[in-house]
Formats: sequence, structure tokens, C-alpha cells
Amino acid sequence: MSRIAKQPVTLPKGVEVSVAGQTVTVKGPKGSTTLDLHPTVSVEQGEGELTMVPANDGAVAMAGTMRSLLANCVTGASEGFERKLELVGVGYRAQMQGKSINLTLGFSHPVEFTPPEGVDLETPSQTEIVVRGIDKQKVGQVAAVIRGYRPPEPYKGKGVRYAGERIVMKEAKKA
Repeated sequence: MSRIAKQPVTLPKGVEVSVAGQTVTVKGPKGSTTLDLHPTVSVEQGEGELTMVPANDGAVAMAGTMRSLLANCVTGASEGFERKLELVGVGYRAQMQGKSINLTLGFSHPVEFTPPEGVDLETPSQTEIVVRGIDKQKVGQVAAVIRGYRPPEPYKGKGVRYAGERIVMKEAKKA
């Protein structure tokens, strides 16, 4: 069996899980989220942990996938997820306007972005953006969309980058 599918998902304090058929609902301090399981996989609820059970030997890989998605739901409901973005460049800045964010990225117009439901944006400074939420996929997607407006370029390094991202710089053209 898959090594990942064998590992149980431990439930931290304050997290409740209810299984109804192929739907798993996870409730925690940060909010609640649901996961629809693949038809070839089921969940067994034990004492403070969840275990994946594949229907047959062909569903082992899917059991590992579902276990990872369920672990992400538990982590999101208990702690939440966040991605930090940095704006590098002269005049590049971000500011909140209600729930949406207004980005000045060197275009002739400001870029306005409104996040989907369940994702919160925050700007601790003019050159930092923090994306928070309980759904790991949504948080990563929103961060990728914001980064996609002006990805870091390899000559000067200007653009929107993930915090801690290392940009490999190219050498300028020789005359």
C-alpha cells in the first residue's frame, strides 16, 4: 500500500470531523471545510485520527491523494494557510481598498484584484501582501494570480515574488 495512505491523519484539539457517505466535513477554530472523497476510497474514524481505506489494490494511489487532501483540510481548519508576496521595483506598491487590493505595478493603470470567498488579503507594508485562508488550493491560486500580474524578470529582478523566492539573474548583453 502507499506509504502516505498508511499514515493516519491525527486530529488536533478543537477539530471535529463528521463523515457522511463520501463527504467529510472538518470544523475547527478557523472555519469549516468539506472534502468529497473518491468513490474507491473510504475513511475510518478512530480515536483522534482518521485512516484511509482503499476499496481494492488499484485504488492505493488515490487513497494517498485523498489522505493528503484530508490532512490539508484538517490543517486549514485548525491553523489556516498563508502565502507572503513581496513587490520589488521602484514605485511598485499595494494598498487595500475594502476587501480588494489595488496594485501599482508599473502599468499605465492600477490593477485591482478582488479575492474569492474564503481568502483574505492583508498588506502589512506597501511592498508586502499576505494571502490567508483555510483552503490551501485557493490560497496558492490567489497568490499565483497576483504574482502573474508582474512575475519577476531575470535582468533587474523587478516584479511580484513569493517571500524567500530566489530569482536567478541573467547577465546583461555585452557590447
